[in-house]
Amino acid sequence: MKKKILILCTGNSCRSQIAEGYMKHFTGNKAEVYSAGVETHGVNPKAIATMLEDGIDISNHTSNNIDEYRNIDFDYVITVCDNAKERCPFFPTKAIKFHYNFPDPAKATGTDSEIANEFRTVRQMIKDYCENFVIENFA
Repeated sequence: MKKKILILCTGNSCRSQIAEGYMKHFTGNKAEVYSAGVETHGVNPKAIATMLEDGIDISNHTSNNIDEYRNIDFDYVITVCDNAKERCPFFPTKAIKFHYNFPDPAKATGTDSEIANEFRTVRQMIKDYCENFVIENFA
């Protein structure tokens, strides 16, 4: 039976979308991976472009609200920002919870190049986290 993973962020637009892409990549057919937010802001085009640079297409992802997944019995719930961890409504689950507060690349300022570099930096942090998560939890 496939494990079910939910990745939560504030708006389900950047960090959780990137993490969903990498979790799907690293788990292969061993997991069903979902991402959601306590709000929905749409998938950030810069997140899509940054992931394409690493060969992962998340352009078909949708921005979903956590309420859409209340009836799914998750094995793992990963919050990728402090705001989501604090605001996440309680719902009964046996899921093991994990948390890592990644910087929000959508808040980056500066030139286009500086913003793109911030997205790449956060993408690499999330990629490393997801790869290690799969190694530790899907042995």
